[in-house]
Amino acid sequence: MKLLGNLLWFILGGWAILLEYLLGGIALCLTVVGIPFGIQVIKLSLVAAWPFGKTIVSTSHTTGFLPLLMNLVWLLFGGLWTALTHLILAVIFGITIIGLPFAKQHLKLASLAFTPFSKSYKKY
Repeated sequence: MKLLGNLLWFILGGWAILLEYLLGGIALCLTVVGIPFGIQVIKLSLVAAWPFGKTIVSTSHTTGFLPLLMNLVWLLFGGLWTALTHLILAVIFGITIIGLPFAKQHLKLASLAFTPFSKSYKKY
């Protein structure tokens, strides 16, 4: 079922999300200051391409000043819009019963896009 969900996800718009994340990550990596953010966005693109079968977990370095600072900068300069995009898409997909699994994946991606420096994903 994970394979079928991922294939449908990719065909029905996952490719656009992947492209958006990859282009944003590459653009951020062009600057020295943006490299850590670009790496996180590229990691997000891997989850955004095939979200079924992955779960979001908090990393061991969730406390401290640096992850907090990086998440705040990320939130101000792009994370809020990315998370808001996923929330809007979750509402759109959640209107129909068939779209509920996709809405759930967008909510998962919204939580990851909101604070990427204190979360990671793992396959299950």
